[in-house]
Amino acid sequence: MEAIMPFLWIIIMFAIFYFLLIRPQQKRQKQVKQMQDNLEKGNDIITIGGLHAKIHALDEGTIVLITPEGTKLTYDRNAIREVKQD
Repeated sequence: MEAIMPFLWIIIMFAIFYFLLIRPQQKRQKQVKQMQDNLEKGNDIITIGGLHAKIHALDEGTIVLITPEGTKLTYDRNAIREVKQD
């Protein structure tokens, strides 16, 4: 029984680590991927750098954004942090 206890504690610590750190991160990554896959022309977005813009065009890996001043910028899809909800 004493030989099993250290092994049991390692399993318990791994389970705690998994449910407190790994699982929430996987859930967040899934939400971000779903958001990035559902982007459409005309969506108002915020980039990871804090730029607020509207999607002008998009393709498989990149997005062309247009700022309120009319400047067109090309970004990687992964640079989109969130879609603004009006």
